[in-house]
Amino acid sequence: MIQISHLYKFYSGRPVLDDVTLSVPDGSILGLLGPNGAGKTTLVSILTGIVKKDRGEVQINGLDLDREPSAIRAIGSIVPQSFAFYPTLTVYENLEYFGALYGLKGGALKARIDRSIDIGSLQSFLHKKAEACSGGMKRRLNLSIGLLPDPQILYLDEPTVGVDTQSRVYILDMIVKLNKERQTTIVYTSHYMDEIEQVSDVIAIIDEGRIILHDRKEMVLTQTGKISIEFEDLHPSLKERLDALDGVRVCRNRLLVDRDEHFYPNMQKLFSIFAEEHVKIKDIVFGYKNLEDLFIALTSERLRDH
Repeated sequence: MIQISHLYKFYSGRPVLDDVTLSVPDGSILGLLGPNGAGKTTLVSILTGIVKKDRGEVQINGLDLDREPSAIRAIGSIVPQSFAFYPTLTVYENLEYFGALYGLKGGALKARIDRSIDIGSLQSFLHKKAEACSGGMKRRLNLSIGLLPDPQILYLDEPTVGVDTQSRVYILDMIVKLNKERQTTIVYTSHYMDEIEQVSDVIAIIDEGRIILHDRKEMVLTQTGKISIEFEDLHPSLKERLDALDGVRVCRNRLLVDRDEHFYPNMQKLFSIFAEEHVKIKDIVFGYKNLEDLFIALTSERLRDH
């Protein structure tokens, strides 16, 4: 299990990760959604030991990130969004080189290479230079290299960017198969809502360094049918009163209200609280069509170019 508690990371005094608390069960796929600059890559970089955290606790498979970083790196592998191979080497030469970097040699190296070739379906272009491969081939090579160490935990950062439909479908099927057959725990970051819905067991939405929604996929998807109430400000006393209501979830300055047997009493209580706390309501939406609508509502529609 990956267990993150009150994690912070600052750049130039600005929090890039702001009190992140998150858990990923063993053998599950976490779909991590967020706009540009939300903190997805920074979070993955900390979990893989590339970037140091500033505060908070991280435990991965019972190992503490502060005390046992080398042991944590040994059980994980990251497939970055940028291509992490040598373009002038052939596909096979890249697999040989990176396999050797992982300390593999002889029969063990060949067995891992053969397995990665099979997983990535690379057989038809093994002796082709990586730079001459199509976008889909490069993505599959990138993923196959990340699988060489046979990781217990696999971090995938936008693994289908820029690929054709057939390669995208193949990569997604391969990820699900890898998870089911080898019980590999996977953290999957993406901008594509349909991918997250297809492969994930657990979904987390991060925005401006904060986790604003985190639950099992079926629970998140059922929230698309909830009533959403957006208001201007959430001060501590208001949040405390709202948290006490069953069937009401607080997501920053927005409430998601279950349409269950408590719906009408909850709505009466909510508007009574709003009147007492002088809350200004900005918007009320009666359900969302899908995950994308919910994501836009929670993260706002403004462009994220930073």
